[in-house]
Amino acid sequence: MKRAGFTLIEVLMVIILIGLGVVSLVAASSSFTKANGAGSQITTAEFLVEQIKELTIMLPVIDPQTETAVHGPEEASLADYDDLDDLDGAVFSPPISAGRENLSDLAGFSQRVTVENVSASNFEQVVGDHSSFFVRVTVTVFLNSREICSTSWIRARYQ
Repeated sequence: MKRAGFTLIEVLMVIILIGLGVVSLVAASSSFTKANGAGSQITTAEFLVEQIKELTIMLPVIDPQTETAVHGPEEASLADYDDLDDLDGAVFSPPISAGRENLSDLAGFSQRVTVENVSASNFEQVVGDHSSFFVRVTVTVFLNSREICSTSWIRARYQ
């Protein structure tokens, strides 16, 4: 008389296969979580770049009062910055919004702004302050001192 059922070897093989499947799912889930975290950091960094871009879009390239006499901040505080070159060398930690408010919820992030005059024939070539009608604004976003992204754009100065 034959007995119905599985042998011990068959049961062990099924347990091993199920175990491998579970381990694979856990590893995949871990990879997806890391990728999602990195994507979230990049998205936040791009948001912070856009905040600076929105802040600078309406600012004149040079100071309306001193014109080309000074490159860099003529005013004492961010609230008083009235031209693009005032932001040269500025670091905001915590980062700021387009409305110049601190974004304290993003305290691990910081924004660094660089404003450089560039050659009219080669936007990669930096020239002396106010010696060109073109400036390159670069915003670099950091998370806990680690660079997440950097974006540049060109602005033209009108006479």
